[in-house]
Amino acid sequence: MNALRETIWVLGDQLSPLLGPLATADPSRTRILMVESTTKIASRNWHLQRAHLVVSGMRHLAHDLEQRGFHVDYRRAGSLRGGLEAHRTEFGPTLVTAMEPASWDGLKMLRSAGVNTVRSTQFLTHPDEFASWAGERRSLKMEDFYRWQRRRLGYLMDGDEPAGGHWNFDHDNRQPPPKGAHDWPAPHHEPLDDIDRQVLADLSGDPALTGRLWGADPDGTWPTSRRAALAQLDHVVEFVLPGFGPHEDAMLSTNWHLAHTLLSPALNLGMLHPREVCDAVERAYRSGAVPIASAEGVIRQIIGWREYVWGTYWLWMPGYRTANELDAHRPLPPLFTGSGTQMRCLSNTLEDVRAHGWTHHIQRLMLLGNLALLAGVEPQSLVGWMWESFVDGAEWVMLPNVLGMALHADGGRMATKPYAAGGAYIDKMSDYCKGCRYDRKQRTGPDACPFTTLYWAFLDRHRDRFLRNARMAQQVRAMERLNDLEAVRDRAGDVLRALDEGIL
Repeated sequence: MNALRETIWVLGDQLSPLLGPLATADPSRTRILMVESTTKIASRNWHLQRAHLVVSGMRHLAHDLEQRGFHVDYRRAGSLRGGLEAHRTEFGPTLVTAMEPASWDGLKMLRSAGVNTVRSTQFLTHPDEFASWAGERRSLKMEDFYRWQRRRLGYLMDGDEPAGGHWNFDHDNRQPPPKGAHDWPAPHHEPLDDIDRQVLADLSGDPALTGRLWGADPDGTWPTSRRAALAQLDHVVEFVLPGFGPHEDAMLSTNWHLAHTLLSPALNLGMLHPREVCDAVERAYRSGAVPIASAEGVIRQIIGWREYVWGTYWLWMPGYRTANELDAHRPLPPLFTGSGTQMRCLSNTLEDVRAHGWTHHIQRLMLLGNLALLAGVEPQSLVGWMWESFVDGAEWVMLPNVLGMALHADGGRMATKPYAAGGAYIDKMSDYCKGCRYDRKQRTGPDACPFTTLYWAFLDRHRDRFLRNARMAQQVRAMERLNDLEAVRDRAGDVLRALDEGIL
């Protein structure tokens, strides 16, 4: 064992033997280091399923690597840095190598600790490649990046032309919920194994975590090993993808997942690689099993939006994390942390978060994010809550999505307009408004939908800014023509007070 003079340090979101230096590592020469940081786990109010997924994923990979013949030094330590130093003290490696991490602070820590970092292979576009593409462009349009990716990577291409004759089938994938009963595909589940159960017992029994972890227990929805993640991918391709596209923006109180793939946690933790997911989607489309609109929708989310978010995070950090262009400073409303609400859309969505640690992109953007945008919630507080609450959360995911897309806190670097909407949009795309205490058609009075009221008050509050925005000026002019604007302002004040007090 003393002959193992080189160490590969595998971080908690690099959970595949095919990533970075692990892909070519020799068990006879290399020891593996994995560090379970007790400080990291106790640093935030994590959703239980989020904490369980990461820790169980690490322990599963450690077990798998031992089965492959590696000597694995799996440590529980106060910090990542402390685990590294204890490893060095015990084993004295001549070289410690790690793949570039997925966070700015993580990379800074590795370099300051004298760890040799090698190029990340976890994404299809390295930050250097994204920076080269961005170059001197005045604006970074995701659609331009996506088409560059399609040509560069070759997905859904027929020669030089996009498969199906169009680059983007988004217009086909914005249908409201189907009328009547609909047979949504069930998610893939894996029974909890011995490692899963031990992790759950460890988390539940740790005094340092008392009162910190929240949400429902894990139920096998989220894969904690690469084997389970591959099984989930097979299930998605066979049962979910054929119906994915048309209703991907729809929201239902009766079904939390609809036809979404639920692959983001496995992708973000490295259990699945975006290439193998896209390869599977391409094969399914070429075989005729998946229609082009559904295949293109998934490919766009993975090689387009996901890689675009990854690239912008590295391009704009570290200053990006403090962005607050709309000068929003309201504390995170209590309904996010359990006070409850009479708004049926938010009550249902937050219950889904508690039960599963997940909601799909429209619920995140047009309900949770939209409320925070309209109410002027301090951006960093929402970033923190979403990071803690979602099983696919990470800083690189949440900063561009929340600061840029949801809250317009970056002033338009990510999205040229704020995604602000009133109750009419929610009514169109969901069944939430039926039976709700509030009336989405009213903007004033005690029964007015808070989204509808706050939408017009938001435009009023930022009138001068958005009159200069070509995509927002028409809405601002409509706001100026309201004959009850003063009553809207009064009702908005009542809504915000109720929101702050947790009685909305």
